[in-house]
Amino acid sequence: MTAHTADTAHTTNTTAETVAPAQPRGALRLMFDPVFGALFWGKIFSVVAVWTHGIVAAIVIYTATGSAAMVGLVGVAQFLPQLILSPTSGKWADIGDPVRQILLGRVMCIIGSGSTAVWLAAAPDLAGSAVAIPVLVGSTLVGLGFVIGGPAMQSIVPSLIRDGELPTAMALNSIPMTIGRILGPAIGAYLAAHLGAAPGFAISAALHLVFATFLIVVTFPTRPAPNPNGDYRVRAALLHVWRDRPLLLALIAVTTVGFASDPSITLTPSMAEDLGGGTGLVGALSAAFGIGAALSMAVLAVLGGRLAASWVSSIGLWLLVAGCGVLAVSTVTAVALTGFAIAGLGFGWSMTGLGTVVQERAPDALRGRIMALWLVGFLGSRPFAAALLGGAADLFNVGVAFFIAAAITLAVALAARPARLSAPNPAAA
Repeated sequence: MTAHTADTAHTTNTTAETVAPAQPRGALRLMFDPVFGALFWGKIFSVVAVWTHGIVAAIVIYTATGSAAMVGLVGVAQFLPQLILSPTSGKWADIGDPVRQILLGRVMCIIGSGSTAVWLAAAPDLAGSAVAIPVLVGSTLVGLGFVIGGPAMQSIVPSLIRDGELPTAMALNSIPMTIGRILGPAIGAYLAAHLGAAPGFAISAALHLVFATFLIVVTFPTRPAPNPNGDYRVRAALLHVWRDRPLLLALIAVTTVGFASDPSITLTPSMAEDLGGGTGLVGALSAAFGIGAALSMAVLAVLGGRLAASWVSSIGLWLLVAGCGVLAVSTVTAVALTGFAIAGLGFGWSMTGLGTVVQERAPDALRGRIMALWLVGFLGSRPFAAALLGGAADLFNVGVAFFIAAAITLAVALAARPARLSAPNPAAA
């Protein structure tokens, strides 16, 4: 009787162990997971490539024209496609093959940076505004690569992880952007100063190729077939976001973060010149932003998800306000570097927190289209930021441009309080 009871208990325990859900993994295990890790490390190469392209383009155009507004055109060319094509790309991510879509985006980025490298190498005597033509053409192609692969790259994350891993995965999802902001500007500034623009763009294309190789080699999970009765119109996602006001507020905040982070590229040449520095200082200022963002990732890793995403978002927005405020009044290099580091800290916290809020509130059937709206906000705001802030720097001074960024971010930080970001969705009740 006792033996039978023990056997029964053992069987019951074995069954319980069999059906028990797998425990959530920590950041280190996720980073080296064969599938999630391939996306994570591949994105690092890709984001470094994007920032390398961006800083080389900014340096080349500013050196040739001396205009911050002309530098801003790089942002317009690279990010304006987000406004036009991201919703359609998000629809593709919901009904198609997201891995193939990400790969196609990388191919477009390779063509964009690679064609600019070839063009500048073949025409080394280009000067003045003529230099802008190959740079803007290549930046537009890179922007198209972004818009094709971006929504799929964001929406695929939940399908690669276990229950309970989303906050950790979203923090890791922000790390490639952070590392890109540190290494990309430094690499781009070094290449532009020591090797020239063409090698800089060529290396950017090679880094995109590394990510493309990861996508080809690694086997990603097969996507379930789309529901034949599902509503896959972009309008369905827009209606859902409109009804879920905290989700709408989070997307508005993401748009603001994209706007306020643009000066780390657009305004660094102007600020470096005002501070009496050269190309090396351009890279240092932009890298300081990335270092601040990296520090934010380290702090969030220590917290281990113990702070609610709504609070992480709000704190990040206020830090971004503080960083832009410091930059608006900075007149010495040390203060400017500190201001960019504080802004980067705010960027890392706000993007991680807001990304988690959006992913948690997005239904699976709408995830691709909602993450497309996320990209429309974050990247689509960049052309407006580049034009407005670059124009303000040319017309007034760089301090006025940072004051504008601080004022706009302050208004959104006041609106996106934690209680508002975490409010329940009445439409789901």
